[in-house]
Amino acid sequence: MRDHNYYVYIVTNKHHTTLYIAMTNDLGRRIVEHKNGEIAGFTQRYHLNRLVWFEYFRDVNAAIAREKSLKGWLRSKKIALIEKDNPCWFDLSADWEQEPKIHDNWPSVEEMVRDSSPASRDQNDRF
Repeated sequence: MRDHNYYVYIVTNKHHTTLYIAMTNDLGRRIVEHKNGEIAGFTQRYHLNRLVWFEYFRDVNAAIAREKSLKGWLRSKKIALIEKDNPCWFDLSADWEQEPKIHDNWPSVEEMVRDSSPASRDQNDRF
């Protein structure tokens, strides 16, 4: 049996004034299309190119149902959903196509990466 991947996602623009909810079977490709303005119409007109939330599904019917459900929500409820996991509205796809850029004054990547082993979590939680 072939594995299926489906994603329901929300993209927005620079100032978070407009939200767009959609579904795809290839989130990486779709986000690149949004960023390049390749999807004519609503998303292109409002510059919706920042991925702020997504959910993964293996069943297409579940993904379609979730997309339809979210589209029926009030804006305030959609914002609460985004801010639950992404309170700063970071573009979740910002570093998907390239390595993060490191400024000269920033610590090295090695210094920024924390050890995620259980023993070090208690120590890292203090910072």
